[in-house]
Amino acid sequence: MSDPDIDRFASRRSTVYGQRGVVATSQPLASQAGISVLEDGGNAFDAAVATAAALNVVEPTSTGLGGDVFALYRTADGEVGAMRSCGPAPADATIENVREAVAEEEDADPADAEMPATGAHAVTVPGTARGWEATAERFGRKSLADLLRPAIRYATEGYPVSEVVSAQWQHGEELFETDHARDAFLFDGEAPDVGQHVTLPKLGASLELIAEEGADVVYEGEIAEQIAGEVQEQGGFMTVDDLAAFEPEFPEPVSTTYNGTEVYELPPNNQGLIALEALNIAEELGAAEYDYDSPERVHYFSEALKLAFHDGHRYITDPEFEDHPPLASKDWAATRAQEVGEECNDDVTFGVPDANAEDADTVLLCVADDEGNVVSYINSRFAGFGSGLVAGDTGIALQNRGASFSLDSDHPNSLEPGKRPFHTLIPALADFAPDDDARDDWAAFGVMGGYMQPQGHVQVIANLVDYDQPLQAALDSPRWRYREEGSLALEPQFDGNTAAKLVRKGHDVKTLPPALFGGAQIVRTEDGVLSGATEPRKDGNAQGY
Repeated sequence: MSDPDIDRFASRRSTVYGQRGVVATSQPLASQAGISVLEDGGNAFDAAVATAAALNVVEPTSTGLGGDVFALYRTADGEVGAMRSCGPAPADATIENVREAVAEEEDADPADAEMPATGAHAVTVPGTARGWEATAERFGRKSLADLLRPAIRYATEGYPVSEVVSAQWQHGEELFETDHARDAFLFDGEAPDVGQHVTLPKLGASLELIAEEGADVVYEGEIAEQIAGEVQEQGGFMTVDDLAAFEPEFPEPVSTTYNGTEVYELPPNNQGLIALEALNIAEELGAAEYDYDSPERVHYFSEALKLAFHDGHRYITDPEFEDHPPLASKDWAATRAQEVGEECNDDVTFGVPDANAEDADTVLLCVADDEGNVVSYINSRFAGFGSGLVAGDTGIALQNRGASFSLDSDHPNSLEPGKRPFHTLIPALADFAPDDDARDDWAAFGVMGGYMQPQGHVQVIANLVDYDQPLQAALDSPRWRYREEGSLALEPQFDGNTAAKLVRKGHDVKTLPPALFGGAQIVRTEDGVLSGATEPRKDGNAQGY
C-alpha cells in the first residue's frame, strides 16, 4: 500500500556499495536502466545517458527531451571536465518583439509587459538530444540507440507511477491547455494516481525516431519541424534554423578548495560560482568550527550563502554577453566575509528579477564505475512540465527556461537573441584528497531545486568534510535554505530551540515541508570502493552491482 504523505520521510536508508558500478537517482526504474547498461559492458557515461533517457519517461514531470542537459565528470584517465548542452533564445526573440507579442496577447501596454513564466515566449532551444549524443560519442562505448532502449520500453510497454512523481503530475491538469499537451500526458483529462500503469506512446515513438536517425532529427528533421511549428502556432519566434544552429559545449569547470577538498562547479551561465563563493566565505568565517546542532552553524553558513546569492544574481549570465568579477576567489570571499557578524545581515538581497527560479525542480543522476569514471548528470525543463507546450504529436514537452530572462535591457540577464539564460542547474564534483597522490577519492553529486541547489551543495559538502558524515546521512540530515524574500526556512526535523535561537540573531525563521529542500544524489569512488546515496525526499534509490 502506498503512502501518499510525500512530506514525511521516516524510514532508514543505508549508504549503498557496489563492486562494478553505482547509480543514484530519483526514480528506481531509471536507476535500473543505468545498472542494466553497466551490466551489459557500458561505462558510467553510457549509464548516465540511459538513466537520463529513462527519467524522461518515468519522471516526465521534471525532465524531458524538450529541456537541457549538463554534466561534470572525472574520467578514468583523470580528466576533469564539463558539458553544457543548453540552447539560447530564438534569433527573433528581441525584447521589443516579445514585449509587443505579450502585450497583444494580454491586451496591455508593451511597456508594462513582463517575461512570461510559461507559454511560447518562455521556450528556449532544447539541448537534451544533442547533449546525450555528444556524451555517448565522446565518452561512452555504446550507441545512442542502445542507450535509449530502456526508455523506449518504459514508454511503450508502460510502468507504474511512483508517489512523488504522481503528486508532481497533478500540476499538469492546470498547466496543460492544448490538445497536444493533454493528449500526451493526461489520462481522461487527469494526472495518474500512485501505482497507476501508464504508457507514453507519443514520447516512445519520438525516442524510437531518435534511436533510428540520431539527434539531428530533433534539430533539423521531423521533430524539429514540430517543435518550431508548435512554438510559432502559440505566438513564439522559434524556427528550425534556431534549432539547427545548436551544438553542445565543453567548458572548463570552475573550482575552489574548501577545508582541504576541491569542489568543481559549472561556470556561468550556470550558478556554480554561487556555491564556490559561499564555501569560500564559510571557510573564511570558520563556520565549520561550530557544533553541528548549534544555531551558529546554520547562521554562518546561511549568511555566507546570502552574500554569494547577492553577488551571483547580479553578475551571472551568458558569458558571451557579460563579464563577471572573480566570485570564486579567496580574496573576494575575504572581503565579503567582513560583512558577516553575529546577527542577521539585512542589507543583502538575492533573486533574478521575475525569474520564477526559486523553487524550480528537476532531476539529477550520478554514476560511478570500477574504471574510475564518476559523472554528475542533470536533465531539466526548468519548472516541472516546463512551458506547458508539447510539440505537435511528438510527446515532447518544451521547457520554460526562457522565463529566467528579464525584459529590462539594463539587467545582466536581459533577453537577447542567441543568448542563453541564467541557469540554476549545477552538477558538481569533489576531490577529497587533492594534495595526496597516493589517494583517489572523488564524488559526483548535486542537489536539485532552483535556488536550493548551491545551498544544498554547501550543506552536503560541509556534512561530508567538516562533520565526517556517511554519504546517506549527509543527504538525510535536515536542511535550511535562505529564501528570496529574506526569510530563513528550516525543515521540520530541526530542534525547536535552533529556530528560537536563530530568531534571536535576527533571522525571520519559518518552517517549510521537506519537498522544498531539494533532491540530492551522490556517488563516490574511494580508493576503488564504490558507494552511493539517494535523496530521502524523493522516490529514488541508489543501486550498485
